Amino acid sequence: MRSARIVINAPAEQIFDVVVRPAEHHRFDGSGMVQGPASGPERLGLGSRFGMRMHFGLPYRTSNTVVEFEEGRRIAWCHFNHHRWRYEFEPIDDDTTAVTETFDGSTARFPPALLLINAYDGNQIAVAKTLVRLKALMETEETSR
Repeated sequence: MRSARIVINAPAEQIFDVVVRPAEHHRFDGSGMVQGPASGPERLGLGSRFGMRMHFGLPYRTSNTVVEFEEGRRIAWCHFNHHRWRYEFEPIDDDTTAVTETFDGSTARFPPALLLINAYDGNQIAVAKTLVRLKALMETEETSR
């Protein structure tokens, strides 16, 4: 498991509302792999399936399923190998939120594959970069209105 945490000057509900919209993911992705949405609902909920256009050496598409969901507080999704990307939102006050993103390989169907592609070290960097980008996105004058 790899995690990063950041404090964002925005309400938890406002940040959550961005993360649950697949069309927004490419705007804050720190891995450089997410290119944009491919299919799915505008807003995610428990059991939602959504596809993303990705790039890792070559372009590809991935299909994800939301497997954890608590409105305004937590969302996690996985794809075919079942490892998860989880976001948790902890309000500090009405206008400040601690956000944690976790790459969780403990649920993977084939954990050795994660080691082969250096997923743990790579995702440690990616989740930290993602949170910095999410903070910048949320704290811009345009978004916080």
